[in-house]
Amino acid sequence: MTLGPEGIRDSVEKPAGSGANLPLQEGKYIKIVIQDEGTGIPEENLPRIFDPYFTTKQKGSGFGLATDYSIVKRHDGHITVKSEVGTGTAFTIYLPAVEGKLLPKKDLKAQKLHRKGRALVMDDEEPVRTVLSLMLEKIGYAVDLTGDGSEAVEMYSRAKGLKKPFDIVFMDLTVPGGMGGKKAVKMLLEIDTDAKVIITSGYSNDPVMADYRRFGFAGVVSKPYKMEDLVKILKELSG
Repeated sequence: MTLGPEGIRDSVEKPAGSGANLPLQEGKYIKIVIQDEGTGIPEENLPRIFDPYFTTKQKGSGFGLATDYSIVKRHDGHITVKSEVGTGTAFTIYLPAVEGKLLPKKDLKAQKLHRKGRALVMDDEEPVRTVLSLMLEKIGYAVDLTGDGSEAVEMYSRAKGLKKPFDIVFMDLTVPGGMGGKKAVKMLLEIDTDAKVIITSGYSNDPVMADYRRFGFAGVVSKPYKMEDLVKILKELSG
């Protein structure tokens, strides 16, 4: 799929074994090309653009492309970049093409996965928190949303004071220009030492994700979200 002046185009390729020299298993792949006509990326920065914390923006976190890379790799794919200063940048993503019949959806009711409770979701990206909200509502939770850690702390404190506490809190690890989960959880635990806070991120190798309990979190869920992962962690924390 190519996004740019040429429009949108789908293609299926078999890069492995075809001379493309890509670190992929033999098979069919969907090729997605995202191209712009911007200022481009300096050559000396190209080897580092997928590194966490690397950014050329004053208020950037350096997790945007690192997260993209992690998600693609978790789906057994690969991502490359070509850029020329003054001309633009093109990202090429390879994802395995799935053939055959779709598996039937699991019956959540049959597995007795529905639960009741209140959940607070903090994520600076609206589409991400919306998706998580819909998944939690499907399980049975009433969900409140916010895009910043400081507001999440205020919402939690207010709910506790009104005796309508949140049973579970999902916090994004990093919020560019705002308070992320790492700092927010400390403030939240000062309000309620029994708070159950789950850290979320698309970059699963971050030290906080790997050793989440040391930072005060009760659980961890990686992006992109999967219903089975949510159900599993909620079962563990609610008993």
